[in-house]
Amino acid sequence: MQPRKIILLGSTGSIGTQAIDVVDAAPHLFEVVALSAGGGNLELIARQAVHTKAQAVGIAYGDPHELRRLIGAAASAAGLRNYDPAIITGPDASTKIAAIEADVVLNGITGSIGLAPTLAALKSGAILALANKESLIVGGALVKAAAAVDQIVPVDSEHSAIAQCLRAGTDKEVEKLILTASGGPFRGRSREQLRDVTPAEALAHPTWDMGLMVTTNSASLVNKGLEVIEAHLLFDVPLDRIDVVVHPQSVVHSMVEFVDGSIIAQASPPDMRLPIALGLGWPDRVPRAAKPCDWSQATSWTFEPLDSVAFPAVELAKDAAKQGSTFPAVFNAANEEAVEAFHAGRIRFTDIVDTVESVLSEHSGSLELTVDSVLDAERWARTRTHDRLANSTL
Repeated sequence: MQPRKIILLGSTGSIGTQAIDVVDAAPHLFEVVALSAGGGNLELIARQAVHTKAQAVGIAYGDPHELRRLIGAAASAAGLRNYDPAIITGPDASTKIAAIEADVVLNGITGSIGLAPTLAALKSGAILALANKESLIVGGALVKAAAAVDQIVPVDSEHSAIAQCLRAGTDKEVEKLILTASGGPFRGRSREQLRDVTPAEALAHPTWDMGLMVTTNSASLVNKGLEVIEAHLLFDVPLDRIDVVVHPQSVVHSMVEFVDGSIIAQASPPDMRLPIALGLGWPDRVPRAAKPCDWSQATSWTFEPLDSVAFPAVELAKDAAKQGSTFPAVFNAANEEAVEAFHAGRIRFTDIVDTVESVLSEHSGSLELTVDSVLDAERWARTRTHDRLANSTL
């Protein structure tokens, strides 16, 4: 059997680097044919290109001549002769890379800029291993209409867990989806106690190693709100039948409740290589993709309800999803601007979600959901958020 041809979008990020680990561990199953990244770390993407022998490399920004030089130096150091991949540059580089013929496109880009590459991957006919939740959330019906049955495989650990649990029953037997949340670094704190937390504290996630935006979103539980919308779109389960429960150990990644009262949970130690491997190999499992739970050691798993007063982001996300249209895009864009303002020291942590709520209240939606209407709504949300926070001081 020939290895699956894999394209990695966002190769220098957390998902991309771990995906290369998965490929390295199973070279008989996977072969990287192309990769792309923003361009902030040209040395790393050059090393990745040489390591994987990718046929094409894309960067959104950065000097292509410098990238070519770095690839040549890395190839020489590795003893790889005559390695000369195609280099694609510009804002649409990942979209062009996603359209290359492959079996699986792993979209590990962060943010709604992943929408065009997601649509390009779906149009190509490849399986889309989706870690870029924002593209599905802001694209909504656009992405679903572009996807064939079973063409999208979730890579977020929670949605990968749900996909695995759903194998235990039929669609009509599903009562509820239950997403777990670690609670982040501020679990147990009241809203008042959250007012003065610092950016450094918000980035001190107890379980996962992620970038600035995703880590901050996990601290505010905006990320969990986005995941609720994603679950609704991926699995066609109504929003009022999707719950969130806090599980600090992050071993049970999510659960499905069935109509007879049975609950099926997927459990494994926190390691994104497992859902990444499932995304690349679905529906087959990749042997030894990650270490299992160690049952020779005593352990305890705890669960507690979500405090929606201290962390209102999940309910706000549900409200945005219920309104549909471009409201989820506004939710996401306003949050990204507010997070940047928080890390710049201009607003308090609790102001992030409060600002998103205010901007959403001013939005009227779009009559037709198109790529252009999504982009217009995002631009409006970013401008409105920026204007609202322009004169903010602590």
